[in-house]
Amino acid sequence: MREKLLRFMYGRNGNDALNRFLIILGLVLMLLSMFLPSGVGKFFSLPFLAVLGYAYFRMFSRNLYKRQAENAWYWKKRTAFCSSFRLLKERWLQRKDYRFFSCPSCRTTLRVPRGRGKIKIVCRKCGTSFVRNS
Repeated sequence: MREKLLRFMYGRNGNDALNRFLIILGLVLMLLSMFLPSGVGKFFSLPFLAVLGYAYFRMFSRNLYKRQAENAWYWKKRTAFCSSFRLLKERWLQRKDYRFFSCPSCRTTLRVPRGRGKIKIVCRKCGTSFVRNS
């Protein structure tokens, strides 16, 4: 039986990161449709079926190039989204030792040691200098 399944899935996309996200999103929508009152819950049942149907379509698709392009787009958006939270976490962990300023001309985030008094800060990206209290 396992060989038949492997033979059937040969040349198909299978399960990738975007599919896992879609299946989890579908499960969340299903739970919302189950636990919310019937008027509001019915609103989530149709998107649940659409998301799950699209996930299965992607899983059994033989157009590997298109599915890989969709997965690459998903990874690009996911890393952009997660990197912003990673930067916030790093700033939070370094808040006792450093102050963070934004360059007035190019909006680059600059890190300066705390407790130095009034200092002149020079942006490494554009060369603009400004004075702030650290």
